[in-house]
Amino acid sequence: MVSGTVRSLGWTLEKEPLVRHLRPKESSPSIIMDALDLASSYRGHGWEWSHQLYIPRETRPVDRLAFAFYASLSGVVHTCACGVFHRAALSLLPVGAGSIPGGSTLFDESLPLLVRYLRASLISIFIAIALYASMQIIYDLCTVFGILFLGQDSAQWPPAFDSPWFATSLNDFWGRRWHQFLRYMFLLGGYPLSFVLGRTGTVIGAFLASALWHQIYLLSLGGHPEFRWMLVGFGMMAPGVLAERAFRQLTGRRVGGVVGWVWTMAWLLVWGTVISEGFARAPMDRSTLVDAIPPVRIWIECLMMGFDDWLHTN
Repeated sequence: MVSGTVRSLGWTLEKEPLVRHLRPKESSPSIIMDALDLASSYRGHGWEWSHQLYIPRETRPVDRLAFAFYASLSGVVHTCACGVFHRAALSLLPVGAGSIPGGSTLFDESLPLLVRYLRASLISIFIAIALYASMQIIYDLCTVFGILFLGQDSAQWPPAFDSPWFATSLNDFWGRRWHQFLRYMFLLGGYPLSFVLGRTGTVIGAFLASALWHQIYLLSLGGHPEFRWMLVGFGMMAPGVLAERAFRQLTGRRVGGVVGWVWTMAWLLVWGTVISEGFARAPMDRSTLVDAIPPVRIWIECLMMGFDDWLHTN
């Protein structure tokens, strides 16, 4: 609801009519279908207002049935990944360990400082993979439905992600490889600060808008999650992006290569752990996609509990 409201507000500020240039083959222009596509297309793919949007290179088959089969297979694979990593994270997050009933915390205070943060970082990675997989599952399901039941073309469903684990800079990660579904909305959030700080204000405002959006999402889960975790976690992405811009201005070179990858993953891990702590402290649904397969759930829990016991005894 929040996303739809903000996007609608942005459309009212457009100076030119919203023009659609990508439609299914052999379809005729329809105001109703255009309106439905506009409302459901969060990236705005196929619309003039998203002409600067980065679209990952397509590697899937062009044939509609083959494309739908590929999306279905992707959904199955990511369902397994989501279930495994979600259960792994929950196995290390006991209920009630945080300040909110039903919540938890990544940081086990019974462990030495370094081990405590390494454990928290590992849980953060599990959470990130589970979140990535869950979003990919939803996108795959929508893709299959659109292709098979709405008669849409494969060109209308470009990849949602572009291998974010290969990002060699924060600009590369947030601007290209991570999903761009909320890009338009967050840029609108940065619009007011751009009057004061220019492009720097746009970057800062966009990440602050992201922090606010994720906080609203946590509020929808119940309880009273603390805003500081989202504010600091997403807010610190802006200085990282701006530091890369300053590096390019000083050296004439973009951040990239192996060093860029290490820098990107380190920054994302440090502040991503802060974001994950905010998610962990909120009341969470303790059910996962592997619960219907008891042997898998038991195996994951035993593996994680064994790992946790090892940390506490060494």
